[in-house]
Formats: sequence, C-alpha cells, structure tokens
Amino acid sequence: MEKTYDIIIIGGGVSGFAAAMYAGRFELKTLVIGDALGGVIITTNEVANYPGFKMISGIELADKIREHAMEYGVEVDTAFATKAEKVKEGFKISTSEKSYLGKTVIIATGTKWRKLNVPGEEAYANKGVHYCALCDGAFYKDKNVALIGGSDSAAKDALVLTQYAKKVFMVYRGKSIRPEPINKRRVEQNKKIEIITETNVKEIKGEKFVNRVVLDKPYKDSKELPVDAVFIAIGHEPLNELAKQLGVALDGKGEIVIDRHGFTNVEGVYAAGDIVDTEFKQAITGVAEGVTAAFNAYNHLQKKA
Repeated sequence: MEKTYDIIIIGGGVSGFAAAMYAGRFELKTLVIGDALGGVIITTNEVANYPGFKMISGIELADKIREHAMEYGVEVDTAFATKAEKVKEGFKISTSEKSYLGKTVIIATGTKWRKLNVPGEEAYANKGVHYCALCDGAFYKDKNVALIGGSDSAAKDALVLTQYAKKVFMVYRGKSIRPEPINKRRVEQNKKIEIITETNVKEIKGEKFVNRVVLDKPYKDSKELPVDAVFIAIGHEPLNELAKQLGVALDGKGEIVIDRHGFTNVEGVYAAGDIVDTEFKQAITGVAEGVTAAFNAYNHLQKKA
C-alpha cells in the first residue's frame, strides 16, 4: 500500500527544497522526489546575485537550502519520477520502484540542456561535446575550446573555461552577446576569450575526439575552426512530461502556466522554478515560487480539512 503525504514535491533543486522547507515548517507530511539533488544551480561556479551571500558556489547554496529543509522532517526519495496520475486520494506519483500518494503536488522538475542538433553532437557526446563548463572544463587545460551561446549563462560558462583553456572561442548567432552588463564586461576584457558573432556551428567533427567545428561562414578565411572541445550553452528545455500526464496547462514553450500564487489549472497541483512560465528565471525567483506554492498548498489543505 502506498504511503500518503500531505504534499509531494517533484524535483530536488533549490525551488523544490525551498518548498519542502516551508511545507515542513507548516508541519505538513512532505516528500521530495528527485534524482538530481541540487538541480542546475550546482553547475554554477559562482553565485553572486542571491541575497545574503556576496559570493557562494552553486553547490554550497543548494546544500544549505536542502539542509535547512531536512531540519523539519522532510523525506527524500532520490529517484526519478516516471508517472503522475490523478486518483481518488489526490495524486499518485511513481518511480521505477515505488509509488506514493499525495494530497497536493508541487512540480519543480526544472529543465534539461537544449541540444544544438547538428551532425557530430551525439557522436562526440563526452568525447569533446559538453553542456557543463564547471563539470568538464578542467579536462581541457591549455587547450582551445568553443563555447556556443551568447546569454548570461553562456558568458559565465566562458569565464569558467578561461580558468583552464588556453583559448575560448565564444560563437553566437546574434549581432552581439547579451549577458548582464557586469558579465559582458568581464568577457570582453578577458584576453583568452574571442567572440565570433552572427555565426552558427553547422557540424562538429573529429576522429576519436572532437578536433574542429564547421561554421556557416568563414572566420579568418576558413569555415573550419580547430578546437579540442565544444561546450553548448544555448538554453534549456522544460522537463514537463509529468505535468502533461496530469493535464497541467503549458504555454508555447512547454512551460507550466501558473498564477502569482503558484496555482496551475489543476486543483491541488502547483509549480515553481525553471519549469514555470515566468520570464525571469533565477535561483532566488525559483525559491520564492517554491515557498509561495507551499504556502498555498497548505492553505488548500486547511480548507479541505
């Protein structure tokens, strides 16, 4: 027989554990299901925009929030949730090994890295093609690498790579990169970074490992750029399969539509973090959404009692 919880939180990132911390404080029987504890933030080397910490690593921030939640008797299953369905008791959430019942659910499943979808990307995965500069940059000490993307996270990744690589080619399809002003200045002032704009990578080539990329226009008289690795930082895609199973409304990007209280269109289902349709996605905003969702789930349960 399945164990029943007041609230099941799907997702083990900072949004999920912030929700769990508040749910625990409200003395709700709380379960967090997540196979990747910490979430995307743990791939960030330096977090300098989380109030209260002038500088903290992503891993340390995630650990602190999780440890805080665990003070309130929150339970954790480090598994991947594969199925979500509406049942008489509320909601049934299943992993490959167990099933649980929840009176309410908060979906904080986050996102996965967006693929470039060019020839060679799959063939050279982990053989020179990577998506996490912090995780894999150290393998390319004194090498030349390409960083694909022009966002703030891409700029941060490029700066991380300069700690190891001899040269970082930042390849971006737009007219100019678009990080936060402070990170744009850091990139432009870093002599190891060379920015190539209005250019796309069309193919990734190599032998056993990556040794070059093919561009859609010549750079210094050649469409082939010799590099030892390609780091892809072109955004994320929402992990929305469980939301679909529950009939939760999604927007055109596949993100969960919520109101300012964290409500979805399905009664008893809330959402928070990078999976939702808010435009500004940061650790601090995801944490706030998780806390808001937990508060409103608590209110919902109080009214049902």
